Amino acid sequence: MESKPSKEDILNNLNQKVDEYFGASGNCAQSTFLALQEQFGLDGGQIFKALTPFPGLAFRGQVCGVVVACVLVLGLKYGRETIDDWPGYIRSVPPVKAFYQRFEKKVGSILCPEVLGSVVGENFESTEPAETKRWLDAGSIEKCSDVLTTGVRITADILIDK
Repeated sequence: MESKPSKEDILNNLNQKVDEYFGASGNCAQSTFLALQEQFGLDGGQIFKALTPFPGLAFRGQVCGVVVACVLVLGLKYGRETIDDWPGYIRSVPPVKAFYQRFEKKVGSILCPEVLGSVVGENFESTEPAETKRWLDAGSIEKCSDVLTTGVRITADILIDK
């Protein structure tokens, strides 16, 4: 009989996955979503593809891509099945609210420019190729990786504990 992985095993596996995916892609939203989707066996359809422009909410300096991906995962798990499924809507609010509170407390903000300012020391105009190079040269993959890990760990805690 196969034993169920421990919570710590799940969290460690997620850490490895987000580091691997983020290192390969540089896309916080897709890396976060893919790691959680695989770990929890969620049907993501075309969500992964749709998350391509979502770092900094389409590179506009808005909501962090990690936050967007984690909220999507929580929506897949707890959200409504049909447009008139009010219990599903109501069921989805507490886990997302808990995520936001914990993420903001740990990271300081849900906004990409504020997160980048905190972990990298500056913000970047991601739509400009020279700025993307500066972002990479600043070690942003390594520095932002902790933000991804924080997001997936909070989300996993919510999914496991619910």
